[in-house]
Order: sequence, then structure tokens, then C-alpha cells
Amino acid sequence: MKYIGISGGWRKTNNEVENAVRKTVREIIMQGNGIVSGGALGVDSVALAEALRQNPKGEKIKIFLPTSLEIYAAHYYKRAQEGVITIEQAKNLINQLSRSKTANPKSLIENQKNTVVNKETYFERNSEIVKASDELIAFYIISEMSDGLGTRDTIAKAKAKGIPVKVFNFNLTEK
Repeated sequence: MKYIGISGGWRKTNNEVENAVRKTVREIIMQGNGIVSGGALGVDSVALAEALRQNPKGEKIKIFLPTSLEIYAAHYYKRAQEGVITIEQAKNLINQLSRSKTANPKSLIENQKNTVVNKETYFERNSEIVKASDELIAFYIISEMSDGLGTRDTIAKAKAKGIPVKVFNFNLTEK
């Protein structure tokens, strides 16, 4: 069994992006392979939802967090209070991650060393995703909200590792 890394934007998606992610994850699981992702909103969340739909016991799922789930949850609730995301998004994500951990405790890989969620710990998490992946499929999203820096970081690390990289590009800027 191979593990395929899934990376992509968290700030903005649309039906086209979500359908592409779901189709990709469905194909990976149906081929007998597993996914590796980062447990964030957007592409990561859509990928995990589809992976759990296809693999309810979670044995083909590896989700890397930049911190413990407890610290990660507090971070997302704080981001909701700041108005960066909605409280519903925070609750849904934390519930989804908790469901994955309940289905298979080994599916959620928490970084117990980090005590904060920031750019550095997210990029460290990207390194762990690439380390655990045999290939990477990236959903690179450009929008007025994001330049795709985290996805670019993951792509660069996968190329440096020498694993196959497939990139789907989406431009979601308002016209």
C-alpha cells in the first residue's frame, strides 16, 4: 500500500475544488492506497471527509497536526473569536478530527512537542506529511485571500524528496 499526500488551500474552495479532491481521494482509497494530509480547513477537511466515507475504520488515513488536538482545537476556536473563520467551521473541523481519532487512534498524528500553532509549526507539519508520503497530489488555490504559500512549501519539499508530484491549479480570484 502506498500513501498519497494531499495538500491544498484552506481559506477558500468551491464546488470544482471539492469535487476534484473527493474524486482523487475516492480513487486513492479504491486502489487500496491511503492518504496523508494536514487536518486543516478547506482541501484537508474535504479529503478527510471523503477518506472517512470510503474507509470508515480509518486504517488508510494519516492526518498530521502541528500540535496536540487539544492545542489545535483551542487555536481554531480562537481564530473563530477573531473572525478569521466561523465558529461552525471550528466546531466541524474539530469534530471531524475527533471522529477520525475515534475510528482509528493511529490515524491522527499529534505533535506533542509544539505548544503553538503558527507558520513554522504548519511548515514543520508539511515536512511530516511529505516524509510519510510516497507521492503528493496538491490542489494549488490562488484567491484574493491566499497565495498558496503552504501548498507551495509542501510541493517544494516533495520535489526535494524526489517523490512524484501532481498539481491541480485553481484560480478563485473574484473577477
